[in-house]
Amino acid sequence: MQDSLSLQLLGEFIGTLILVLLGDGVVAAVSLKKSKAEGAGWIAIALGWGLAVTLGVYCSGFLSPAHLNPAVTLGMAIAGLFPWSSVIPYIIAQMLGAIVGAALVWVNYYPHWKETKDADTIRGVFATGPAIRNYPMNFISEFIGTFILVFALLAFTRGKFTDGLNPMVVGVLITSIGFSLGGTTGYAINPARDLGPRIAHQLLPIANKGDSDWSYSWVPILGPLAGGAVGALLYLLIP
Repeated sequence: MQDSLSLQLLGEFIGTLILVLLGDGVVAAVSLKKSKAEGAGWIAIALGWGLAVTLGVYCSGFLSPAHLNPAVTLGMAIAGLFPWSSVIPYIIAQMLGAIVGAALVWVNYYPHWKETKDADTIRGVFATGPAIRNYPMNFISEFIGTFILVFALLAFTRGKFTDGLNPMVVGVLITSIGFSLGGTTGYAINPARDLGPRIAHQLLPIANKGDSDWSYSWVPILGPLAGGAVGALLYLLIP
């Protein structure tokens, strides 16, 4: 990996862009009217997001550690595996990549927004939302999912994975979290993955869109950050 911070930031930007483009893209494919994948369901979404993360890591891992997630960046810093001075620059690069990735989803499915009349469905392509709106429980759900994510990623650093297999294992981890824990909130488990596309939803002239549900937006930001931090702290307690 290149030591230059600028190249690392480019890697985080590219990786997060690809993650959101393919991840939000599968939600668009399943949700939007007259898409050939319309109605494919949760299995397609969970598998699609797992593949999106895997490919985002593969496409950026030669430039950066491929965190692609502020909660992961924070967790790695808490665990002593990443410099604190790079945390904010990484998060900014991840956020920008997420915004651009979401904008590309809008372009790719451009005719389908007009055909889709439900504003909640359109927002759901970009940002997560709860199946049952209960802010404390929604926060806990995001906390648990990201706790598992960051603790597992740190545990992987002690394993015997080769560089080629590690992104695939991470994709399996994301898929597992989606299948098992994601039904409550849509499993953001990544502040950039939710906030970046939510900003894009707010700014883009998307046909038939409604509000961006900013009253909920703090949950997929603070829940993952807290869960990732606690996951890293628990990791540090293990000899």
